[in-house]
Amino acid sequence: MLLLLLACTPPSEESVPSPFWDQGAPLRGSGYPGRVFTEAELWQSCATLDGGADDAMQHNLQLPYRGHLVLPWAPEAGGGGLALYDMADPCAPERVGSTYSQDARETHAMGFIHLPESDPHAGDWAVGNAKIYGGIESGILIWDLSDPTAPQVASAFALPEAWYPDSYTRVVLSVFWQYPWIYVASADNGVFVVDATDPRNPVLVNQVVSGIRAGGVFALGNELLVTTAEQSHAALYDISDPANPTMLPGSPFPSPDRNGTPLETYHGNRVGDMALFARKEGGGGPILVDISDPALPVFVGDVVHSGNGGYVFWDEDVVFVGESDHASFWDAADPANMTLIGTGLLAGDLDTNTPWGNVALLSVDHAEGQSPDVENSVATAVMPWRAEPDRSGPRVLSTNPKDGSGGWYKAMRVGVGFNEFVEPASAYPGSLRLMNAAGEGVPGWVATQETIVTYTPKKPLSAGSYTMEVEGVTDIHGNPMEELYRFSFEVQ
Repeated sequence: MLLLLLACTPPSEESVPSPFWDQGAPLRGSGYPGRVFTEAELWQSCATLDGGADDAMQHNLQLPYRGHLVLPWAPEAGGGGLALYDMADPCAPERVGSTYSQDARETHAMGFIHLPESDPHAGDWAVGNAKIYGGIESGILIWDLSDPTAPQVASAFALPEAWYPDSYTRVVLSVFWQYPWIYVASADNGVFVVDATDPRNPVLVNQVVSGIRAGGVFALGNELLVTTAEQSHAALYDISDPANPTMLPGSPFPSPDRNGTPLETYHGNRVGDMALFARKEGGGGPILVDISDPALPVFVGDVVHSGNGGYVFWDEDVVFVGESDHASFWDAADPANMTLIGTGLLAGDLDTNTPWGNVALLSVDHAEGQSPDVENSVATAVMPWRAEPDRSGPRVLSTNPKDGSGGWYKAMRVGVGFNEFVEPASAYPGSLRLMNAAGEGVPGWVATQETIVTYTPKKPLSAGSYTMEVEGVTDIHGNPMEELYRFSFEVQ
């Protein structure tokens, strides 16, 4: 019950009441109340996750949604599904529901939106990758999670010139849902912009090709970070006009080592104003770049480590990297001088190391044509890496717009970047409150993806001053923000 209350924290008495604030969506799973591990239990797998009998045992990441763990499972070639787990005891996970879809494909990112009953498209929605059944077309797959015991495909949407079996040149590699807009990284196709106002009927509105191989997309408010797949550069885009991304001055910028040499990276991420890269060239380890000034990205720190980088995540000053043959954990409290905390092992192509409090979820993505019968067909293992559970709430690292900034486009969105994954049920119009200069609430939608929460006004803003208040947002374990966070900006 405690987690349910935290996920629906009402507006502060300091804020002006508004008919647009709601109570959010209650948790449906138990979340993860916490478990203390002994030193002997650390760095050893204590449980496994899978999608059921049809699972080909090729996994990537896991994410929270309304108190459950969401596990997409599918190989590159397509045909897979989505499972939801209750993680009350991380070493005894309970699968709540699982569904197979012939259109599912290996998924590296998922965005979530809850639309209340008052919305014409009410429901619980998630977006991932698709390979359209019966052909080689690649695209996006939108899931209806309204019934966690039986997730359903809402739409499988093919994108032009996107296809598999080409693994890196044309295929869809990643997505970011800044409702209603979905940004799709499709390698040499660039970035597609899809209007998914109606999740059952998405519409392609634009394609931006800029000469970099788009591997990851991460939207913080009006700024889009595009990281590359097996290249040595990334780029930042202005998306204040959401349908028309425009590359910002200073991009593309390199993912360099400490000597300034651009290095090939496999994938990337964003936390606050930091771009994260998983080093692929000359060994593994993370590379961190400060992008607070998009015109002048600045190298912060790197580590040369054994392995071959896959995917990278951040959780409360710890960097989690899949290194192909092991998982690495880095203390980044001082990001310029990262130190190794430990490593984890799981047989197979261990590309993904996902944080989940004091356990990590190690996932292997087997090469095409390789038998999935590895370590008794284990594709995701639960591994304690720290004795104490997470007891600190999420902390705001960055916002877009910045506090005190001005000149923003009227179709803008407001982004809040936290220092860890947040529980999507705790982020809604009420825990995020956008108000005009008169203190009147601005109706909007709230979407969540990993560490980033987006508030999208339902109509273009008028010129003037606006204030955003954020409070009551929790991490995936029910720990709330410690205090209200407020910032203001001007729209031209």
